[in-house]
Order: sequence, then C-alpha cells, then structure tokens
Amino acid sequence: MSPVETTFLIFVAIGFCAQLIDGALGMAYGITSTTALMATGMPPAVASANVHAAEIVTTAISGGSHALVGNVDWRLLRRLAPVGALAAVAGAILASHLDLGFARLLIAVYLLVMGVIVIERGLRRERPVSAVKKISWLALVGGFCDALGGGGWGPVVASNLVARGSDVARTIGTVNAAEFFMTSAATIAFASSLGMEFGAAFLGLLIGGAIAAPLAAIAIKRIHKPTLTIGVGVIICLLSAFNIINWATA
Repeated sequence: MSPVETTFLIFVAIGFCAQLIDGALGMAYGITSTTALMATGMPPAVASANVHAAEIVTTAISGGSHALVGNVDWRLLRRLAPVGALAAVAGAILASHLDLGFARLLIAVYLLVMGVIVIERGLRRERPVSAVKKISWLALVGGFCDALGGGGWGPVVASNLVARGSDVARTIGTVNAAEFFMTSAATIAFASSLGMEFGAAFLGLLIGGAIAAPLAAIAIKRIHKPTLTIGVGVIICLLSAFNIINWATA
C-alpha cells in the first residue's frame, strides 16, 4: 500500500471514529478531526475548512437518521440553525485571515480547553430539568467557536442544553440536525475566503463519517455515555498538548 493510500485510510478512520462519537454524544466530530489533522501538520484554517466541508454530508445523514428515529425537536432546531449559521460565517472569515503560526497555537489551546470541558461533561451528574434560556446566545457562541477552531458546536450547545436537564437523545439529535446548516454556511465562507479545493482529507473524513452516522443514531440509546465522553476528552487533550508542543519546538 502506497503512502498516499495509507494517509487516505487514516482520514477515513478519523472520520468514522469522530462521527460515531459525535452522533452518540452530540459533540467531538469537529474537535477530534481538526485536532488529528493539525497533528499531521495541516494548517488550522485548512483543517477546519476540510472538516466543515465533510460535515455537510455527515451532518445531513446524522440529522436525517436522528429525525427518522424521533430524536429531533423541530422548534428548538428553528431557534438554533439560523443564528449558528451566521456565527459560523464570521468565525470562518476570521480563521481564514489569522496568521498561521499564531492560529495553530491559539486553536490548539482552544481545543485543549474544549477537551477539558468534554471531560467535565462526562463527570457531571444529571441535573433536574430547568428552563432553557438564551438559545440564540448558545448558537452564536457555538457557531463562531466551531468555525474558528474546527470544533465546539457540540460542547457549547449540546452540553449546555443537557446540563439543564433536556432529554439527551432529542437534544443530541436536534443539535446534530442544526449543525448541518451551521457547517454548510462555514464551508461556503471558507471556500470564498481561501479559494481552496478540498482533497483527500475532505473525502476521507466524508466517507468515514457517512458510514458511521446511521450507526451512531442507533447506538445513542445503548452506549455508556459518561465513560466514552471522558475518554474522548482525554484524547482531545493529549492531541492538543501534542500540537502545542510541536508549535513551541518548531
């Protein structure tokens, strides 16, 4: 097997694992994929652009799968999607114009913080249901951070909603469905700003994610979420620390 084929299969594996986790937890596709791509030396903006381009397909399949099994709150979706999409455009434009050296450090630190948040989510006990307020602010922060750092929509939006006691399955399904609109807007903004063509990373992530998306919608009701969440957070922290060390020693 040639190095090119090996690299492509690695992208497929990253996309599969990331989408399986994301579909089951409502987070971590962008964070996991972007962190892994940056670890291979890919510039932050290019990594985020490839991840979001792949997510157009994976989130469409994931959102559709969740809708079919009744995991989408359509009223909440209408509140999340438009604001998240607008915020993602702003984040993508900013990411496209950041100095690459500084952006690599900034985004690695951001992803490290997101990893800690994911771990905290796994350790957190379930709380009683409380009123969900400031949905637009959640979508605004989540969409902007996701496009800027290549991930964060799930940790910001899904975690906050679940922390307030919202039904886990319906929250995750709705957040995944809304992510389709957010990531589509981000991809258009990246393409306009960078004028880039999406290659092997995009295609590999897309194929792996598309295979995993329907499986995740079924697994959400059976998987032991706290253990998986903590494991994902640890992996993200380790990869982010690796990226920070690489930046410091470059």
